[in-house]
Amino acid sequence: MDVAIFSSTPYERQYLDEANKAENHTLKYIDVSLNRDTVGLAEGSGAVCIFVNDKVDADVLEALKQGGTRLLALRCTGFNNVDLETAARLGLKVVRVVTYSPNSVAEHAVALLLAVNRKVHRAYNRTRDSNFSLDGLIGFDLYGKTVAVVGTGKIGCVFAKIMLGFGCKVIGYDPYPSEEFLALDARYATPGEIGERADIISLHCPLTPATHHIINVETLKRAKRGALLINTSRGALIDTAAVIAALKSGQLGGLGIDVYEQEASLFFRDLSSEIIADDVFQRLVSFPNVIVTGHQAYLTREALTTICETTLKSITAFEKNEPLENEVNVG
Repeated sequence: MDVAIFSSTPYERQYLDEANKAENHTLKYIDVSLNRDTVGLAEGSGAVCIFVNDKVDADVLEALKQGGTRLLALRCTGFNNVDLETAARLGLKVVRVVTYSPNSVAEHAVALLLAVNRKVHRAYNRTRDSNFSLDGLIGFDLYGKTVAVVGTGKIGCVFAKIMLGFGCKVIGYDPYPSEEFLALDARYATPGEIGERADIISLHCPLTPATHHIINVETLKRAKRGALLINTSRGALIDTAAVIAALKSGQLGGLGIDVYEQEASLFFRDLSSEIIADDVFQRLVSFPNVIVTGHQAYLTREALTTICETTLKSITAFEKNEPLENEVNVG
């Protein structure tokens, strides 16, 4: 099957090529993201493969349909960037990667937490300049601290397990409680408990209308003063302006994020020789207690292998008219 792969990168291609040895599709790599201006590049491709920052709205889907596309394959878990109702109306199937390596994202969240808490980024820059002063590098023991896990799916459970290994007290929030989470000797928070007790809040929930800006002015006001916030899920879970205000006041003690609400215009590109016009982002990264990574939490060999194999197997199943185990449906 002819497959147009948007937002492709050199490091991804080797994994896709390796996975494709068993599937024998014709892969067309396209460096740019999919949107209204680039959708013409997919013409003639029966399947289109996209990533997190590709914009697949009604106009794009209409153009894909007219160009002969029958399947949209997301090589990621989230699908908030796809107009599913329009896809269903047009008869376009949508598949995703339901799970790859929850360890990769959970471990990156822990890395961000440790780096922000122990000021690793600041120490690294100092020692490169032969500055071995320890002023301003004081952190706190994780042992005995309360960690709130917002979203207790596979990734949230792995993160919780790691935090329990540090000797933390783990409380969770999820409208759909998990037996796996409870089996870890963790528990779900009572109303208001996360704000009162959590020293660390880590977000592991999908982006939905209910979770959009789940971290906002009001939730930050209720948070324990000096708490650390970690987000490796979706940028729009956080109201960035509210977080900046909380950082300025000291209400929020530190921030580690791998995602950003307006990341589509920034991430996955080298902009080191350009002026970043996003003033909100520039303000955010100016804080000494903030670490931003460029949506790399998933980026391990194990995760990339699973993502590529799952995506291409779904395309093969569609081509053979077999059941689509990873199909995304409306509602």
